[in-house]
Amino acid sequence: MFQGHIDLETAMPVEASAIPDVLFERGLYWASGRSGVVNLVAAHKWFNLAALKGRSDAIQLRREVAEMMSEVEIAMAQREARTWMTAH
Repeated sequence: MFQGHIDLETAMPVEASAIPDVLFERGLYWASGRSGVVNLVAAHKWFNLAALKGRSDAIQLRREVAEMMSEVEIAMAQREARTWMTAH
């Protein structure tokens, strides 16, 4: 049984704290080819968003994905990330 104290003044909803993890998982999904297709543009986009939301480990994975991409693909991923940010 829990016998502690929850400070409701500083508590955050689960959804708000889980968002970087969900974005990171989406990056892994596309980078690993779990869907049957590796999509580096999508992987870069999701790792970029996860990094912006505080997942520091997404920065390194975004770099690794970017090394396999052309400049045009990177620009496309960044554009898609900006579009997602403005919509959400």
